[in-house]
Amino acid sequence: MNYAAIISNRLEISQRQVEKTIELLEQGATVPFIARYRKEATGSLNEVQIAAIRDLLLRLKELDKRREAVLQSIEEQGKLSPELKAKIEAAESMTDLEDLYLPYRPKRRTRATIAIEKGYEPVADAIQRGQWQQWDEEALQGARDIIAERINEDAASRNRVRNVFRRKAMLSSALARGVDPDDERVGKFESWIDWKEPIHRAPSHRILALFRGEEAGVLKVHVRPESDEEAVGVLTDAVRVKNDNCARQIQLSIADGYKRLIGPSIETEFRNQLKEKADKEAIRVFAENLRQLLLAAPMGQKRTLAIDPGFRTGCKVVCLDAQGQLLHNETIYPFTSVREERAAVDKLEALVEAFHIEAIAIGNGTAGRETEEVVQRCRFKNKVIAVSVSEAGASVYSASEVARREFPDYDVTVRGAVSIGRRLMDPLSELVKIDPKSIGVGQYQHDVDQKMLSESLADTVVSCVNSVGVELNTASRELLSYVSGIGPALANKIVAHRNQNGAFADRQSLKKVKGLGEKAFEQCAGFLRVRESTNPLDRSAVHPERYALVERMATSVGADVETVMKDKELRSKIHLQDFTSDDCGLPTLQDIMKELEKPGLDPRAKFEVFEFDKNVTRLEDVKEGMVLPGIVTNITAFGAFVDIGVHQDGLIHVSQMANRRVNDPGEVVHLHQHLKVKVLEVDLRRRRISLTLKNIE
Repeated sequence: MNYAAIISNRLEISQRQVEKTIELLEQGATVPFIARYRKEATGSLNEVQIAAIRDLLLRLKELDKRREAVLQSIEEQGKLSPELKAKIEAAESMTDLEDLYLPYRPKRRTRATIAIEKGYEPVADAIQRGQWQQWDEEALQGARDIIAERINEDAASRNRVRNVFRRKAMLSSALARGVDPDDERVGKFESWIDWKEPIHRAPSHRILALFRGEEAGVLKVHVRPESDEEAVGVLTDAVRVKNDNCARQIQLSIADGYKRLIGPSIETEFRNQLKEKADKEAIRVFAENLRQLLLAAPMGQKRTLAIDPGFRTGCKVVCLDAQGQLLHNETIYPFTSVREERAAVDKLEALVEAFHIEAIAIGNGTAGRETEEVVQRCRFKNKVIAVSVSEAGASVYSASEVARREFPDYDVTVRGAVSIGRRLMDPLSELVKIDPKSIGVGQYQHDVDQKMLSESLADTVVSCVNSVGVELNTASRELLSYVSGIGPALANKIVAHRNQNGAFADRQSLKKVKGLGEKAFEQCAGFLRVRESTNPLDRSAVHPERYALVERMATSVGADVETVMKDKELRSKIHLQDFTSDDCGLPTLQDIMKELEKPGLDPRAKFEVFEFDKNVTRLEDVKEGMVLPGIVTNITAFGAFVDIGVHQDGLIHVSQMANRRVNDPGEVVHLHQHLKVKVLEVDLRRRRISLTLKNIE
């Protein structure tokens, strides 16, 4: 099979680009490395295109592996004709392949196999040839069972039925048999009882909601045409038997076979296809949300006091230095009495003074807004910013092996508070320590294919980490493990080497790490930064393989590399065309010039302080018509959730996002975006807030 040709055709990417990308992938290159440092080879394909080539290549290889197994199985049965072999070798999808294999697949005893055992196969053969005889009803029934199974196993018949499903299938749901309408479980799915819509119109979130209702035993979901008539008709139209008696028996076989075999089989196929489609869309939304969360603006290295709020158990307070190291921890109880509240204010003021605190991070969970109010009552001598920080996943981190390794002598409450503070300083570095599925920015993440979800989220984390770059001498092993070419095992070795031998002097000294060979160095070096290195290029995204080239570029204008990096006028005198070669064209040279201008530039946005409305702290304070500041906390296919500071996110439905039709909420808002929203409706009983972005003055 010519993988490159097939992939080129399906993805509409030139075959040469696909061939070069496959070659690099087969050599062990990672997606970020290929996208960043092999632009000339791939024609500047981006990460999304390269990952699509990688994934389709894997699927085609799986198809070939299955093809070999099918050929071997049929050959062992002595039934592999040259014609069948050619069809199997030409099959371009798993569905086509399985259709061809179906008649030869080992099966349990069926009505057809029982009829064959009783000797009724000649009767079925005769009926299908149009040679009518007088048979008793048992023989005719046996023949019909055999014919029904033959139709089910016929690839052409299955394709005819598939075509009907593609055009006419409806996604429908009803209350499951035996479920009491007053059952408390029904409430969650009452909107989907007696629901019906064409499958091509069904959005991802609705498909997953219906299947979730079925999994819960509340709904019964079907994916099939409203009537069997057309599907049975296309099978009947294919019958070419002239004898009326024989035709009648075949028609009975078709009706039975469709109802009992081929109909349910194709319905299962389409259910699986719908689920896969819904999974892919939900995972796409999850991955995009995760990307935005990981690439959220970092506050940077500032001495931080972090608070994990709590009412009865108190607020855990930690003080961190500018590098995020724990300096101090204790608990305050501002909500137990007026005296304790005053003591808490005094304590916070003293800690800010003692540890020269520059910022306060406050967890946004239970008691978060109330804790913000306590902080606002403090009188600090110097300016200190206070920021609400998402706690999503903090409890998962605090109980993890990673947290126990970092803070073996502290309990989960201290670890959780440290995580909140570090998230404010650098979200990416802290969030990579948590399973992406636990960060809480997904849609139906427990309902989708978990393997597909994990792979997609891992790709997203890798992409984000490598786009930002990693400081070799301060990065955690978790952060290092996502760097191109490293992984968990090498990350552990790098940290162990760093602990034993001190900081790495430069990128080249990374080669001293046991087990880190030339290939791994090639893949990772460009994404690692050594800010204290004497070589200024070690602080940039310029790959070491291009250092000599950059030195030649600097020499061409009579200067050294560091001088060129500082002098815009000198850089303007470098003629890039003079330095092109077969493996280094203008795309790479232009990337190098950008790095010389702003070495190691962080692609993340600039940090901005956000404040909620001080007069709105409870759901009861929210009134229709209010315009409030909010932060986007989650984006789904049907809208976006916004935190307005009342411990209950409001929903901007997709229909309320703009004065135009919006298909993807991600076109209008992004995660952690600061915006103004208008309150449409407040449902205190169900604790729901409806918001809009329309007509905000």
